[in-house]
Amino acid sequence: MGRYIAKRLLYMIFVFFLLTFILFMLYQLMPANRAYTDAHNEVQTMKNLSEEERATKFEELYLRYKRLYGTDTDNKLVLYLRWLGLYPYYNGEFNGIFEGNFGFSYDYNLPVVKVVPSHMRNSFLIGVITEIAVLGVTIPLGIKCAVKKNSRFDRFTQFFTLIGFSTPSFIIYIVFIVFFCSILHLFPVSGMKTPGSTYTGWRNAVDVLWHVTLPTICLTFGSLASITRICRASMIDALSLDCIRTARAKGLTEKTVIYSHAWRNALVPMVSIIIGGFFGTISGAMILETMFGFKGMGLLFLNATRTADYDMIMFLEVIYTFLGLFSNLVIDLTYGIVDPRVRISK
Repeated sequence: MGRYIAKRLLYMIFVFFLLTFILFMLYQLMPANRAYTDAHNEVQTMKNLSEEERATKFEELYLRYKRLYGTDTDNKLVLYLRWLGLYPYYNGEFNGIFEGNFGFSYDYNLPVVKVVPSHMRNSFLIGVITEIAVLGVTIPLGIKCAVKKNSRFDRFTQFFTLIGFSTPSFIIYIVFIVFFCSILHLFPVSGMKTPGSTYTGWRNAVDVLWHVTLPTICLTFGSLASITRICRASMIDALSLDCIRTARAKGLTEKTVIYSHAWRNALVPMVSIIIGGFFGTISGAMILETMFGFKGMGLLFLNATRTADYDMIMFLEVIYTFLGLFSNLVIDLTYGIVDPRVRISK
């Protein structure tokens, strides 16, 4: 196990450098120049300067800011290594992401590390709640559909869940907003908390849960078909195994056969769906967060792209890369826990 984890960590490091290098080179094509912007803004604050003096001062400031931000070269590899913190700046100092410098957000006028945590916390909150709701609904449905294969309940469930699978997500959100907010008035239309409220403690937690309930319902409804069908298919295959026939021949109860034997075998194909879906939700849901005014990772990334907030984009891409690599590691380790036949130590 330890040798396998060490190999995977080395693989993750290699892929991390490869992906971040490609992303860095792509975003270098963006028409954004922080040094130029800062130098231009500072020159604009200087009064009583002639055009010649203003141009001279701008060149001085522009060079100073380029050296400050480490962009005083056209060598892309040097720029990438400086961004990582593996190559010194003009003054010989290292000041990259490995030193904790993830950049500065012009939109928020703050370092990006002070902006992202609150958005990540919101995405993590809705990710956990959605995952619990999805698994709490889809797994029992999938198991029952497999046990009652081709029954009326099975056919109705497949038909109903297929609606959410075949309907575009933004249509689902609009319909749910109209029905639950405009007609029934059960949930707020958008936001994370009641405007103007100063709730604390338990009252604040209840208020936040009230606001995230409808987005959770929307994400759950959209995930019903795929996970339910996968669970159903896995359970049908598991129920046809020889070991299940043997368990029944031994006189075990049907409940024990289903949940202690069949479900353990059916869980293997679902590991990647369950864990991958959880990390995917943490990464943010752009359409949902935009329509519900939910300040999560997806909306943050979308706004950063619109405004060419380069440092914010790169920091979010680093987070997405790490989440993707880490989720794959967790999935592989979970396979070994769920199915002892998977010998990940070799």
